[in-house]
Amino acid sequence: MNSAFAKSFRSGIQPVEIAAALRTELDAKAAVVSRDRILAPNAFEVHMSPADAERMNSLGSALDNELHGLVETHAKTQGFAFAGPVTIVLAADAQMPTGTLRVDSQTAAGTVSWRGVVDIDGARHPLVKGRTVIGRGTDADITLADAGTSRRHVEILWNGERAMVRDLGSTNGTLVDGQKVAEAPLPPDSVITIGRTDITFRVIAQSTPPRPTTSAADATRAFGFGDRL
Repeated sequence: MNSAFAKSFRSGIQPVEIAAALRTELDAKAAVVSRDRILAPNAFEVHMSPADAERMNSLGSALDNELHGLVETHAKTQGFAFAGPVTIVLAADAQMPTGTLRVDSQTAAGTVSWRGVVDIDGARHPLVKGRTVIGRGTDADITLADAGTSRRHVEILWNGERAMVRDLGSTNGTLVDGQKVAEAPLPPDSVITIGRTDITFRVIAQSTPPRPTTSAADATRAFGFGDRL
């Protein structure tokens, strides 16, 4: 499935234009495979001029997360299904003039592995360790600009499959989906509230399984993930 979407712009490509092209590609290539299943492409390669590619890739994981979130949200809204995890590659193509982009896509099957992330005020933070501390202190793994939170307010434990949140003796307490907790399991899309900050825990697909880390294994053993969750 090597169809293409191309459009010219008077100046360099902007992220919103890549997003629009990906949505168009999803809609154009979605195929009905049964009465209740519409299969959409999940592997995308966005071709653009070397100058545009360098500028877009300089945005790093922020742009990557935004584009993945957009594709997954659009697919969910339209009722599309994927055969494997979503991958998006921004590729430099010397044949493409500045301000022009082309999207190639295909349906690529694969083994889905999962990554835990938290969304806070529009920013996505991957849970790269077995234990992630959140609070307003500079020694927290994720630091919040919220005076209503303690310096080390909560920790999230993630073992690659399941998650748990634990209050670290904070002054104002911790809520999960509106209920005050000392510790609790975290199903996907749970909302943790500390101070004035809402933290949404999500589990997203990725193409490459994360390498097990000592900290993740230690957290699983130390806090009895298998027993608690």
